[in-house]
Amino acid sequence: MTPINPRFGRILLLASLTSLLSGCFGAAVVGVGAGALMVSDRRVTENYLADEGIEIRAGNRISEKFGSQTHVNVTSYNRMALLTGEVADTAAKAEVEKIVTGVPNVKSTVNELQVGNASSLSGRSSDAYITSKVKARFVDANKFSATHVKVVTEAGSVYLLGMVTQREADDAVEIARTTSGVLKVVRVFEMISGDNAKSLDQGAAKSQDAGKATNK
Repeated sequence: MTPINPRFGRILLLASLTSLLSGCFGAAVVGVGAGALMVSDRRVTENYLADEGIEIRAGNRISEKFGSQTHVNVTSYNRMALLTGEVADTAAKAEVEKIVTGVPNVKSTVNELQVGNASSLSGRSSDAYITSKVKARFVDANKFSATHVKVVTEAGSVYLLGMVTQREADDAVEIARTTSGVLKVVRVFEMISGDNAKSLDQGAAKSQDAGKATNK
């Protein structure tokens, strides 16, 4: 059996505890799968896990309030919550934002909800396909680490999140913009300097190397 990196173990344990506290078993599975990505993620562990908790709690609260009347996706990155999807009217749009803003650990929200009918299953499938194409093109281009940019697609509009440098942001936008099926690209980045990015990446690499050394 391959030894587990201590950092992975901490991530998996905390993710599982977060999921159990929210009463959502499915999220525990997601947390386990996401743990492997944490090594190259620029977010500190606490914020990475806080983002998972924000998405779970926000989703639950919106469902409790609106049931199946809305189609809202909450994507949190470094405690900034992006809201996408469709709601019945402007009042519901404002209410959803208020609900998410009140979730613990949320530091800001970006409300991109559209007023109108909920998207169809085929539309959501198309969006998922676009997301996969954009991510694949990030990897193929090899201009930055694909794990540093989160991709969300809604009705053909692609939203890009992450802690990135100006060059990384520009490259990501250009790749997404030129992907077939993409109608619009929206930047939801947290901009950082090149020195900051280098420091964060080196810190993650050192943590991984330390874990490997411990497991020898």
